[in-house]
Amino acid sequence: MDISAEDVLAVHQLYGRQSHAIDSGRAADWAATFTADGEFHSPSYPDPAIGAAELTAFAERFHAGCVESGEALRHVVSTVEVIPGGPDTLTSRAYLQIVGTPTGEPSRLHRLTTVVDDLVRTPAGWRIDRRTVLRDD
Repeated sequence: MDISAEDVLAVHQLYGRQSHAIDSGRAADWAATFTADGEFHSPSYPDPAIGAAELTAFAERFHAGCVESGEALRHVVSTVEVIPGGPDTLTSRAYLQIVGTPTGEPSRLHRLTTVVDDLVRTPAGWRIDRRTVLRDD
């Protein structure tokens, strides 16, 4: 099954919206890039965030930690591979770098991960149904 250029572009736009939302503290906007019952699984955090309320709370805690530490964190998504699924599903694999810049100091790489997303087409566009983060240790 081929993937349309429109769908590939839509996935890239989704990642752009998502990265800017979490980095700027727009927690509800970040959570809205997932389905209403979407899941976020990462070995960096003890428990997954499941559903809009938990996803929003996760993003709020993330941004509050940045504010408290005085460090701006940026999510940089690259090397995106979009893989066909069913008629309204895709899987995406991408590299995610988290880059931090403490106030008055040079930027540094916090971590490099791979994100594997199960995506579904919704009336509002593509959304992440399940994200699994894989750490490069």
